[in-house]
Amino acid sequence: MSLRIGSSVSALVSQRNLGNSHNDVQDSMRAISSGSRVSRASDDPASFAISESMKGQLAGTRQASFNAQNAQSMVQTAEGGLNQQNNILIRLRELAVQGASDTLGDKERELIDVEFQQLTGELNRIAKSTRFGQKNLLSGENETYEFQVGPNGTENDVISFNLDADTSSDNLEIDSLDVREQGGAIDALEGIDSAMEKISGVRAKFGAFQSRLNYTMDNLGSQAESIETARSNLADVDVAAEMTRLTQSQIKQDLSTAMLAMSNQSSQRVLSLLG
Repeated sequence: MSLRIGSSVSALVSQRNLGNSHNDVQDSMRAISSGSRVSRASDDPASFAISESMKGQLAGTRQASFNAQNAQSMVQTAEGGLNQQNNILIRLRELAVQGASDTLGDKERELIDVEFQQLTGELNRIAKSTRFGQKNLLSGENETYEFQVGPNGTENDVISFNLDADTSSDNLEIDSLDVREQGGAIDALEGIDSAMEKISGVRAKFGAFQSRLNYTMDNLGSQAESIETARSNLADVDVAAEMTRLTQSQIKQDLSTAMLAMSNQSSQRVLSLLG
């Protein structure tokens, strides 16, 4: 066997293998600590590009779901006002039925009419003051709102809703009603019933839109789940598999270190010839 001190091929081989094992250990530790299999583009260029694109799509889908929730909150705000207006109309009808009876005199009807007019005013105030942010909901603004409920910019990612609800006392035609007289109380019943029908129609429109939003949010939630699953399969690290690779790399690293030491020691044998 020849012995050389100018070049130690075995040491160079051990050093190269040690470097490779060190890099493998570093890659495994980075993957496990970050939880990502492709924390750098160089780890897997194709998977990295696809996973980053999915991140953007996932963020857009989640924001779209948030937009739908806000739209639903707007509808619920309007529904709260409509519910109180409906309760007021029920009370107005009760007062009108009471005033239509001959068991009451004119003075009693005047007292009933005080409450009747106050409640009519409150119904009108609710219509004018029910707002969501800066948007009037029940005063007949007749605006079309567009809600971005998708992650993309197509027309299929937008839901439009025409808000034309006007539940003011004037539009419901109850602002001129009174129960000061028996005939007026009887006439008020018909007007109040008509107003209640209009309120019911408005509530039905809001309810239908709210039902649509419920399905929209369910669909967005399902989409987000599927996208996250696909992204996870591409980018997230399999801890069990990576721990196995880390252990293998550490064993190779230890063995390469030992072999490098032995290779360096072999050069010392030349000294025995000089002895």
